Amino acid sequence: MKTNYWFIPICVVFLVLGVLIISPVPIPDEKDCLIVKGKVVEIYEAGVKDAVFRLAGQNRTFYVNRGLERGLELEKLQAELMDKEITIKYPKYWTPLGNSSKHISKIESSGHTIFTEID
Repeated sequence: MKTNYWFIPICVVFLVLGVLIISPVPIPDEKDCLIVKGKVVEIYEAGVKDAVFRLAGQNRTFYVNRGLERGLELEKLQAELMDKEITIKYPKYWTPLGNSSKHISKIESSGHTIFTEID
C-alpha cells in the first residue's frame, strides 16, 4: 500500500497562516509607533463595533478595534473630528491579510488625546 505524504506540508502551511491571522495586534510603546497625520474625511462603523477612520490622501483606513464598545461614540467622533487634522499612532506589524487597514493605538487632535490604548 502506497502512502501519500503530500498533505503534510499543506497542513503545516495552513496552520502557520492560521496562527498569523489570529495573533493579536501588539500594543507598542508610544516611541515605537508609526505616525500618520491627515484630515479626517470619513468615520464609520465596521466589523464588530470597530470605529474606522479614513484620512484624505491615504489609501488605507485606520481602525480602533471594538472602539464603540470601549467608550467611543460614532456621532460624537464625527461631530468633533470630521474635516479636522488628526494624528494617528499605530504599531508596525505584518499580517497576511494585507496593509489596507491599520490598528490604531492612539488618536490625537489639537494636542488632546481622543483615544489611547498605550500605557
